[in-house]
Amino acid sequence: MEDINDVPVLLRREIEARITAPLIEAYAKELGREKAVGIATEVITRLAEENGAELAKRCGGNSFEHLAGGMGQWSAGGAIERDVLERDETKYNYNIVKCKYAEMYRELGLADMGALFSCGRDGKLFGGFNPDIKFERTQTIMEGAEYCDFRLSLERDDKN
Repeated sequence: MEDINDVPVLLRREIEARITAPLIEAYAKELGREKAVGIATEVITRLAEENGAELAKRCGGNSFEHLAGGMGQWSAGGAIERDVLERDETKYNYNIVKCKYAEMYRELGLADMGALFSCGRDGKLFGGFNPDIKFERTQTIMEGAEYCDFRLSLERDDKN
């Protein structure tokens, strides 16, 4: 391994959760839960946006083809199983049908923080990858659904 990007994201999230969850709980005792979680959310989503921009650089572009090719770290070791419904220049729609992230947070006793630590990053990651991506999701495995529905679209600017 040469840098952090060689480490599967599932392992990174476990390491982060083991450090971050106790910190958030300690801050919650001092500041109140709402404020502590709010601060953590701001930091985590800012980092996700930065990670998205870095991912686009590593992938050599910010199209859906680049995105699909660059998502291997998130699914490494069978961490997620994705059922691609549609992918072209303007749409990338898929369902996550298996999520070891949700399983890992439950095993750590952190199911209540899993959405903050993982799912809550997705929109900002995609926005950092390409600011023109519109991301919609109505359900997640983390919250008890059978699958996560990822719907990404890119408005084409035909004026140019």
